[in-house]
Amino acid sequence: MTPPAARPLRLVVLISGYGSNLQAIIEAIARGNLNAEIAAVVANRGSAYGLERARLAGIPIRCLTLAASREADRPREAYDADLAGLVAAYRPDLVVLAGWMHVLSPAFLDRFPGQVINLHPALPGQFPGTGAIERAWAACRRGEITVTGVMVHQVAPEVDAGPVLAVAEVPIDPAGSLADLEARIHALEHRLLVETIGQIAAGRRDPS
Repeated sequence: MTPPAARPLRLVVLISGYGSNLQAIIEAIARGNLNAEIAAVVANRGSAYGLERARLAGIPIRCLTLAASREADRPREAYDADLAGLVAAYRPDLVVLAGWMHVLSPAFLDRFPGQVINLHPALPGQFPGTGAIERAWAACRRGEITVTGVMVHQVAPEVDAGPVLAVAEVPIDPAGSLADLEARIHALEHRLLVETIGQIAAGRRDPS
């Protein structure tokens, strides 16, 4: 008798922009290559194109605008607590930050201990924050590094910190263009994020 298939891993994906990593997850699920389901996509910007990607895929979308919270002079923790309540309503097994441009505080992270992962286009300990690819390319041009990479990690209150779940290197051609490096890193991001979620779904990797 064939054992029943494992329940799909229930995801909530947080985005801020274009949503190409979200699209990679959507397509992997549609192909049957990822045993997961996206319960909701949440954005902190109403202009985030990733919301349209989710809508086209029939995924519930929510927007909790960070700018409005800042304009109201609300503390960061208040926004994060509201966000945690919104996400918790979808009962996720895993919260995936896919281009989410906001450092989450314990007001959010404490609601989902060990269940929040992030993708960052750099090797562990290198180029935290925004502009990581551009900074790596510039460092190579100065002769400081020859390799950069991509990592998936558990989220901590610090910028692009937390236990590393997966990492892959990308060599930098000092004579190459920034556009070429960006294209190679983005392709690796899509693959590494899907692979890591798949390993968590299969029980081969415990995010906590």
